[in-house]
Amino acid sequence: MTLDVVMADDGIVFDGRTKDVAPLGGAETAFAELAEALAARGHRVRAYSRCAAPLSWAGVDWIPLERGVPDGADLYIANRSWRLILECRRAKRGIFWIHNPARYLLKWRYQWRLLKRRPPIVFSGANHRSTYPAWACGGARPIIPYGISAPFLGATERTEAPPPRAVFLSNPMRSLDWLLDLWAARIAPAVPGAELHIFGGASVYGGSAAAKSDRAAPIVARARSMEAQGVLVHGPVGKTQLAARLAEMRLFLYRGDIGETFCNAAAESQAMGVPGVVEDIACMAERVRDGTTGFVARDADGFAQAAIRLLSDPTLWLEQHRNCLKSQRSWRWAEAAAAFEAMGPAP
Repeated sequence: MTLDVVMADDGIVFDGRTKDVAPLGGAETAFAELAEALAARGHRVRAYSRCAAPLSWAGVDWIPLERGVPDGADLYIANRSWRLILECRRAKRGIFWIHNPARYLLKWRYQWRLLKRRPPIVFSGANHRSTYPAWACGGARPIIPYGISAPFLGATERTEAPPPRAVFLSNPMRSLDWLLDLWAARIAPAVPGAELHIFGGASVYGGSAAAKSDRAAPIVARARSMEAQGVLVHGPVGKTQLAARLAEMRLFLYRGDIGETFCNAAAESQAMGVPGVVEDIACMAERVRDGTTGFVARDADGFAQAAIRLLSDPTLWLEQHRNCLKSQRSWRWAEAAAAFEAMGPAP
């Protein structure tokens, strides 16, 4: 059954092409990837965003939001904004998709709209769903994890461990300073020749995050000053280039952040065969399988010890590398699109 799908986002300026040519935040990338995956399943997909001009990209028609969301569709997916919940009023099925911890939905401007329409609210994991109280308004609360994007699905199994190169992929304000402390005091001294490669920056996220990038500047400046300790700052890159660089890495390092609800970086790294070391914060224990595809530490000491082991022990690394390739690539955007499709109207 072919569905007429309308999707809408009123955040930063982007369209389907953006994720293929430039760094882009996780929520925007997820929106574009889902649109393309639904189109690949044979559906008609119209994506409304703050794009500069209409665009046909990877089977999806991108339309400036200012032109107005159509009144009807088979399936309507409103992305994160209260302004979009009641749009496409005659849609046969409406869904509300969120990407951040859900407490912000308790604001009245969300609650009365969620009460009126009662759409299913899609969460990306169990921890994410736990951030929304049971008594709050809305319909069903399905969990649909993000898919793994195509550039991260092409890694082949290695026969030997790469050099001791670790990678940080998040916003510098998400505990990069904490990691730099640990790197300088514990990890780098214990692993001769170890490198920490930093790809990321607040500018990736656009909007308010970009406006606050000056807060990240001192952290990035500190990282740049630590080249003698093996710290190398590259800035954000597009997904294809990032996948190529991940193929050279040995370890993903990220403490985690209370604002994380999925963590694309952890999922994509493991899909490339790169184990991760994280702390048990928010969703991180859902992304890394402790002792199998990396380690979930309980504190800074455990984090440092796990990082040193994976950077130093090639046998352990090869075992976890193989585990990543076997178990972390089975949920792609095709599977996520099928889960959204299943919530559409009955044939």
